[in-house]
Amino acid sequence: MWSESALALRPWLLEFLIESAQLLEVSPIVKYTALSFFADRFYPRFSRLKEEGGIANWLLQPLRESNLQLFALVSIWISSKIHSSRPLSIKSFKSLGDKVIKEQHFTNRDFLEAEVVLMQVLNFEIGAVDIAFIFLEELLHQLREVAKVGDLVNFEACMDIMDLLYEKGEISTEHCSSRSLAASTLVASYVITVPKQRWEFPILPWGKFQRIHTYPEFSFTYFSYEIPEEVFFW
Repeated sequence: MWSESALALRPWLLEFLIESAQLLEVSPIVKYTALSFFADRFYPRFSRLKEEGGIANWLLQPLRESNLQLFALVSIWISSKIHSSRPLSIKSFKSLGDKVIKEQHFTNRDFLEAEVVLMQVLNFEIGAVDIAFIFLEELLHQLREVAKVGDLVNFEACMDIMDLLYEKGEISTEHCSSRSLAASTLVASYVITVPKQRWEFPILPWGKFQRIHTYPEFSFTYFSYEIPEEVFFW
């Protein structure tokens, strides 16, 4: 299993990835696909690979904070290649890495090597279909089709909530399906941003709330919202 220091780094590294995505001005789907690669796939698999004596590479052994930052940037790079008609260049990531990674400076070759290593850890499974953000967009679109109040849901708030959940590490697609995470995020944004007197949530009666965690510093309580499969429109 991960050492305590590695586990403690995870929230900070996810915050680093989110902030780097903002600095690079990538689209939301690029950011959330990168989060899926790094948080939901790379971290759990790398832990198992270490136990099994997996991939031998200087970027993985020993574990360094700067190397994990490199993998976070590479996750964004791979995601941009999947979703952008004009993917960001390695020069853009090298330039950003020189500014934000303080412990070590990486060369273009290091970025290329990290890309190969990350792909190996992911077992070359870089599908971007089962992403919570994609389901969130679909659910919001469906809500707006069946209820005018859907136009009042703040999509920026949806993304802020999803970012917070990733950063806090209270929930991930390893323990919760992408559809459930998307539905929970939508409901939380609905409750927070839509005036109570305008509530008209057509699927709310079929769901079930479950309190997960309270964040006093944010005056925010996260509730899991479970919706039976048959309630979805697909």
